Amino acid sequence: FAPKEGTNWGVEVTAKDSHGKIIYNADGKPSKVKIPMGDGMLRDGSSQPLYFPAGHLRSGVFKGMATILEERGYGDMEKVHAECPKFACDPKIKRCCCRRMLYNEPDFVNVKSNLELISETRGFRVLFLPNFYCELNFIEQCWGHSKRIYRQYPPSSKEEDLERNMIEALESVTITQMRKYARRSRHFMDAYHKGLSGQQAAWASKKYRGHRVIPNSILDELEKANIT
Repeated sequence: FAPKEGTNWGVEVTAKDSHGKIIYNADGKPSKVKIPMGDGMLRDGSSQPLYFPAGHLRSGVFKGMATILEERGYGDMEKVHAECPKFACDPKIKRCCCRRMLYNEPDFVNVKSNLELISETRGFRVLFLPNFYCELNFIEQCWGHSKRIYRQYPPSSKEEDLERNMIEALESVTITQMRKYARRSRHFMDAYHKGLSGQQAAWASKKYRGHRVIPNSILDELEKANIT
């Protein structure tokens, strides 16, 4: 399960100097460097290095999935395959391969992106919206309103006209309209929470546009209206 001698796991990236400029090789191609993976986290919250430590016979070499899992309390990992053929794991078998077991570990499942890590160092939190973000975030509806207004202005190649039209389009969204879009977003949130599909949510939101939430009887109404 460990890499062959002379090879190692890591993320290959383009090398850059201290000024952030790309370093090129003699053949003119960008130079590449391999960045080691960060430490894992054991269930007790302690750090788990994924490479053998200094002083070890294989210092700096990736431990391999079997060793990493054994350090997490799993036994007899040498008898478990590295990965299933074509990654087609049998859902009925929990210990089918090291790859599946390791990728289901909490710290591997919940790996933070670089955007999240960088934002946290600056005191910000990144919020990733779900697939239907345009419906759940009413600011998107405000953008759509402004875009529609902007398209109604006559075409122009003058920068001052474009800037003026853009500002006027943005300012055309009133507080009343913002509240309307926010209420519509809440309707979609409530509808998806009740298990409705996109088509059903749109129908329910239109039918109950003046209500704060969609009634609990909505599923019966959808069935009567033959909305699937």
